[in-house]
Order: sequence, then structure tokens, then C-alpha cells
Amino acid sequence: MRAWRVHRFGRPSDALELDEVADPVAGPGEVLVRTTASVLNYNEVDGCHGRYLTVNPPVPYTLGMELTGMVEAAGPGGESWLGRRVVATATGAFGAHAELVSCMADMTFDAPAALPGADAAAFFFPFHLAWLGLHERGRVQPGETVLVQAAAGGVGSAAVQLAVAAGARVIAVAGGARKAALCQELGADVAVDHTSADVLEAVNEATGGQGVDLVFDGVGGDTFPTSIRCLARNGRHLMIGFAGGIETEDQAVIVPRALMFGNVSVLGVLLGYSSDTAAVRAASGFNLVPRAVGERIHLALTDLLDRGAIRPVIGARVPFEALPAALDEMDGRTTVGRTLVELR
Repeated sequence: MRAWRVHRFGRPSDALELDEVADPVAGPGEVLVRTTASVLNYNEVDGCHGRYLTVNPPVPYTLGMELTGMVEAAGPGGESWLGRRVVATATGAFGAHAELVSCMADMTFDAPAALPGADAAAFFFPFHLAWLGLHERGRVQPGETVLVQAAAGGVGSAAVQLAVAAGARVIAVAGGARKAALCQELGADVAVDHTSADVLEAVNEATGGQGVDLVFDGVGGDTFPTSIRCLARNGRHLMIGFAGGIETEDQAVIVPRALMFGNVSVLGVLLGYSSDTAAVRAASGFNLVPRAVGERIHLALTDLLDRGAIRPVIGARVPFEALPAALDEMDGRTTVGRTLVELR
């Protein structure tokens, strides 16, 4: 099969090569998916540069996290998925940019009927992560005000829509007039272009100085201190990701004074489902989400999708052969929403 593999570290077009490799084999609790489309994530840019320590297999390795396609083989425990069209995350969160992908059944869900073909690839990760952040961790309530950083990206655009669907008022932050306009189309009450406006000043103006109840922050790094200052009393900051610089994932950025005097909370959010969370915690220290919770979330999300309350934002579609160039564009932060990589 063909697979895009990282052979050296650098910009994606320099790091990646299209290789012929052996087909993967589904192990216990795994399924083998024939890929219709995969989708680009910023952590794959970090992987090409060799700075993503969370997913850091030895080179060469096949890049990619998310995909959609048909299950054509299964290991012990995954047989019920045979023949089903699915959205899934590759085992170990790498290996998805290939014609065949091994995926854990715990991280596999039925593809929504409302999203035919390649479009389903844009759904799973951003909407599940946004739901976990807003509802599971943030406990968003109708009438609250939510600030969404990087609101025109794949996860941010999902968070805007889910916050609106929850009855919250949304202040969306994005870079550039085009991205800010998209946020307003998605239902944001206020869209702030951080390239031309001060975010804290905009939040204070929009809230009468009270601040926001919830910050959905997938940027981290330099945005973190500002996000904390945007919070109202008893506000919650959701630590979603580190698109502003993955190195901050392992740096001390929380200043106790800001939390204490702000009367605010910082909440970590991780998308990862398991049928045996205790075993995962004992082995790694990670607290994954029970698979049963993921199934309830998926049902709620597909219901919103069927009712037209949410939609994945697809900014571009590229052929499989053009994947490195598309990742270069993501590296340059010029993309909007999700970039689908379609296989013939």
C-alpha cells in the first residue's frame, strides 16, 4: 500500500516521502480501515518538524491521525465493525495518511449518514474534542459567555457551533478578516480579529468588564496569560491544545497569582476513549474517557448534525499526492477549517 512517511525532520514537503509499505494487520481490539479520506492536523506539522513529543515514533513512520473509510478486516474483539463505514483515529495517533490504516475499535465510530464520502473525515476529532471541553469539562450553561481562541480552525469552529447550540453567547477570536467573518457565519455574537484588535479589550467591551465564563483555548503559549485575564469570577479555562507552540506543552506557564486573584480554574481536556480506563491510567498516568461516554457523545453530535445545528467546516480538499504541499500551507497558518486528503 501507499503511505506518506516522515523520513527526516523539516517542513512537511521536505520531511515526507510517499512509500510503498506492507499492509498493516489488525491486532486484538483493532480494525483495519480502507481509507476514503484522511484529514490534516497541526500536530502533524509538529511531527514533521520533530517537535511533537507526545506522538514521536522513530523515523521513518507513517504520519496522520484521523480518517474515514470502510472496515475490511478486524482483530479479536473488533469483528462487529466489519463492513461498516466509520470515522476513526489511527492506533497510536499515527498512520492515517495511508491506503490502509489500523485503528483501535475504542476510537472508531460509525460515520454520520449526513456526511457522505470524504466529508465524514472532518467530523470526529473536532466535534468530540469540543464537546468534551465545553460539556464534560467546562459544564457550559445556557446564557454563559464563551471565548473561543483559534475559532476559524477545525476544532475552534466546532466549539463555536456547539457553544451556540448550548445557548451560550460566543466571542470568537481568529486571525484576519476572512476568518473572523466565518466565525460570525457560524453564529458567534462577537468576532475579534487578533491581528488588528486587542483581545482583552474586546472581551471587556463585549462583557461590560465582567469577563467570560469559559475560555476554549486550543492555542496556548502566549495566549494563555491573556485568556486567564479574560475570565470572570469562577471562570473556567479549557486547555485544549498548543497550536501556538507545541513546546509549551512541557513548560510551566501557569502563574499561581493569576489563578488565585482571578478566582478562576484551569481544566485539561484530552480526547481519548478506552474500554479499560483503569489499565491505561495504571500504565501511563493518563485519564482517558470511558468508551460508553464517547458513544453517548457521538449520538448527541449526530443528532445535532442531522438537525442542521452543526456542520464541519471544510476549507480545502486535496488529492492524496498533494498532501505535503497542503501541510506546508497549514504550517504557514493560512488554512481555514479542515483540509481533507482524498484517496482515489
